[in-house]
Amino acid sequence: MNAKRQPLASADAGAVDSSLIQASHRYSFFELEHSVAATAALAEEVALAITFNGISQAVMLVSPNDLDDFVIGFSLGSGIVESIDEIYDLKLSGCGSARQAEVQISSRAFWNLKQQRRQMTGTSGCGLCGVEAVEQALPQLTALTQAPLPPANWLVGLRDRINAFQPLGQHCGAVHAALFMNNHGELLLGREDIGRHNALDKLIGALTRQQISTTGGLALVTSRCSLELIQKVLRAGITTLVSLSAPTGLAVQWARRHNLNLIHLPQKNAPRVYSPEFPQ
Repeated sequence: MNAKRQPLASADAGAVDSSLIQASHRYSFFELEHSVAATAALAEEVALAITFNGISQAVMLVSPNDLDDFVIGFSLGSGIVESIDEIYDLKLSGCGSARQAEVQISSRAFWNLKQQRRQMTGTSGCGLCGVEAVEQALPQLTALTQAPLPPANWLVGLRDRINAFQPLGQHCGAVHAALFMNNHGELLLGREDIGRHNALDKLIGALTRQQISTTGGLALVTSRCSLELIQKVLRAGITTLVSLSAPTGLAVQWARRHNLNLIHLPQKNAPRVYSPEFPQ
């Protein structure tokens, strides 16, 4: 539970990391117009059942690497716990496509979780990733203290620099990545998953477990930026979020309302600052 994983500095193109072997396997295929057999590495996904104090909470489809980071980040990013100190124990078990995570949390957090589950009873679904009430989809979150925008030179060539932090993506594709850049503009670590929310949860969990300060730094996601990602970085206290794909309108509204710096990094155009609305 408390073991720390060293930040990933770079990926050796000539070596296959053990985590890649776990998160991908080779599958046979043949070309449509030619009966030529070959194999390709494909990203794996597993069903991870998460329980809190013995009560089932969620079953998530995730990439089977960095699961401890994911569970902690999921707990923090979903508001189940307010800090890692409220997570007393985490046990991972299972194999193949069926995995389990048993989490022991504080009495306060567990009471709040049970109240939330009770309020969900009898409500109709709103269709937002399993959330069953509008109040859960649009929670009251504390606004951040407004932070300066990152220097423009931090984002120069960023799309090329992040490749070293996407070993699974480079190996087999089909995964999203979330990365953290510190207050010196240095990329420190990244996490990957088939799910864009899962990748960000893993990153938040890794930052928390390794006690890496997020002050003055930024998170970067390779996916589109929707409301759920905004909520996760707000809960994590990260003041700047950069996305490689465009944000949704609601994401921009929430970013502006909660003092989150939100920047879209288009492939061919200059970075677009959506929040704050006007230059600081």
